Amino acid sequence: MCREEPGRQMKVDETAAVAGWVAAHESELIALRRDLHAHPELGRQEHRTAEQVEARLRAAGLSPQRLPDLPGLWCDIGAGVDHDPGAPVIMLRADMDALPLSDIKDVPYRSTVPGVAHACGHDVHTTVALGAGLALAEVARVSTLPGTVRLVFQPAEELMPGGALDIIDAGVLKPVTTAIALHCDPALDLGMIGLRTGPITSAADAVEITLAGPGGHTSRPQNTVDLVYALVRLAADLPAALGRLVDPRSALSLVWGQVQAGTVANAIPRTGQLRGTVRTLSRETWESVPALVTQVAEQLVAPYGAQIVVDYRRGVPPVVNSVDVVEVLRTVVDRVFGHGASTMVAQSLGGEDFGWYLNHVPGALARLGTRTPGGHTYDLHQGSFDVDERAIGVGVKLLAGAALDLLTHTPPAP
Repeated sequence: MCREEPGRQMKVDETAAVAGWVAAHESELIALRRDLHAHPELGRQEHRTAEQVEARLRAAGLSPQRLPDLPGLWCDIGAGVDHDPGAPVIMLRADMDALPLSDIKDVPYRSTVPGVAHACGHDVHTTVALGAGLALAEVARVSTLPGTVRLVFQPAEELMPGGALDIIDAGVLKPVTTAIALHCDPALDLGMIGLRTGPITSAADAVEITLAGPGGHTSRPQNTVDLVYALVRLAADLPAALGRLVDPRSALSLVWGQVQAGTVANAIPRTGQLRGTVRTLSRETWESVPALVTQVAEQLVAPYGAQIVVDYRRGVPPVVNSVDVVEVLRTVVDRVFGHGASTMVAQSLGGEDFGWYLNHVPGALARLGTRTPGGHTYDLHQGSFDVDERAIGVGVKLLAGAALDLLTHTPPAP
């Protein structure tokens, strides 16, 4: 007669315990998500959201800690980092901020704050991480965890360079050994989890270039600096030149969002500006590109005699998923949801400040399917965005299961 090994039996029991907790509390989680959705808060203003999360954690007998100067918090589940400094610490991160967009949905939980909406699913992320933490706390009451799970509820993900830096500066990341997070994916059906090793999101920086000259009449461009011509050449040639100076596999992309110069047709202006974003999937390219953009821009403008100022602003690094952590996530998906529930998702050139954490510790960002099968495909950062709320339970089971597996698994450093 075959016998299951003790470690495996514990894992099955823990999985069942988490699933049972989700079944008993799913309506509560949906109600919380709807409350957060109806009361969205912009980055570094998430006071009510943080208070709601803190109150629920304290009601469960946990001891959340607030950031000293910002509306963010974290909470440890298990023995705690001081009890066993050598034990693993698994971070489950959720972002809490909303977007400056109007909610145009006709639903009972529509935003009550004019011009502000949870149009990127951060209300879901917060609810899922909270639910995973509460489920794990129930597990920890009957089974000693071989380490600590640290919940992190982060402000200001949508603000560059992102609230992740506030978490890091506060020392919250210091004991963490692995970091994981979920992001809503409205292109994936409910029950599906999107995974990818390596870069899954892009670095996202901002650049503003100002040209200046003496100005003049358009009938005599030879007597001055033809600023508009120089600006147009720079707008066209700088992205093209960068494409020949870096490895094309880094997917470096410079796209202008604003070109501004002049007020009348027959006067050459004294100043002009280009504003755009720089994105790349390569961590190495991201580290070198500010100096390269400045150098090439100055060289391109030099023949026209214009003065140039390049203001390059760091945004976020790419999210580069650990192969090892993704495999743990895939194992959990297979065990909890069955084979076929995970799928490889495409890389995105959108930015996500979770990348700051993965510059320090191994980890992974997964995509949570939120589309009702056969239903409408919403888009992120749109006022109509909504989710199939059954995805909340899916997310809780995945994060809790991944945390339990990672507590007994040490991925290599990034």
